[in-house]
Amino acid sequence: MAAVLDLVDVTVRRGQSLLLDRVTWRVEEDERWVILGPNGAGKTTLMQLAAAQLHPTSGTVEVLEGRLGKVDLSEIRPRIGVTSAALADRIPREESVRDVIVTASYGIYGRWKEQYDEVDHDRAEALLTEIGIAHLADRTFGTLSEGERKRVQIARALMVDPELLLLDEPAAGLDLGGREDLVSTLSTLAYDPDSPATVLVSHHVEEIPQGFSHVLLLRRGTVVAAGLLDQVLTEANLSQAFGMPLTLDAVDGRYAARRRTRRAH
Repeated sequence: MAAVLDLVDVTVRRGQSLLLDRVTWRVEEDERWVILGPNGAGKTTLMQLAAAQLHPTSGTVEVLEGRLGKVDLSEIRPRIGVTSAALADRIPREESVRDVIVTASYGIYGRWKEQYDEVDHDRAEALLTEIGIAHLADRTFGTLSEGERKRVQIARALMVDPELLLLDEPAAGLDLGGREDLVSTLSTLAYDPDSPATVLVSHHVEEIPQGFSHVLLLRRGTVVAAGLLDQVLTEANLSQAFGMPLTLDAVDGRYAARRRTRRAH
């Protein structure tokens, strides 16, 4: 099966800082990955490589079978759907939800005088329904709750029918109800065989949706462990990644972690 991401011995340096250290990682087209690690682990840097927004200092990065540094990035980037806090800040607060989604066809933020084909409007309406936000179509983005905004961003990222979907901390800032709504939406996408290869970044195992297949654990720019979720997400690996003794519980495909405490005798 073809790889949508293939990193081999990748290192990224910025000045004296080592952001990633000899990372090797491969994502195939039917896989759903979660990247876990503490602040400073290199998660954001890894996502920038995956989004073809950053070149490695050394090693090779292939995104959608194009090697960074040897391919026209304008041919790769439109095939990638991305959600992140930085991109959300670019969405005009007065824009209708429907227009937030359809403008992804042109890769712009803020509708102006451009014209869209009927197929674009039809796809936007289908995504509104698929993500469960059809009732928000005529609302403006600025009036939405944080959870609603996150789901609108996912619909926008899917508008271009991407071959790779990158979700950078999609549950950040959500309350418990908002997080669970979002995790449910992502789980539905994960189980859909027509959904693109997906990579989700998080600090928390509680945010891993059911249906995700693989996990990559990072610490200080290095890979602690990577592979099938049910084999790699262990107490030992999680504790190593976060630098403290942790317990890990799994119930019905969902996870919870907490610091291991000593019991008094």
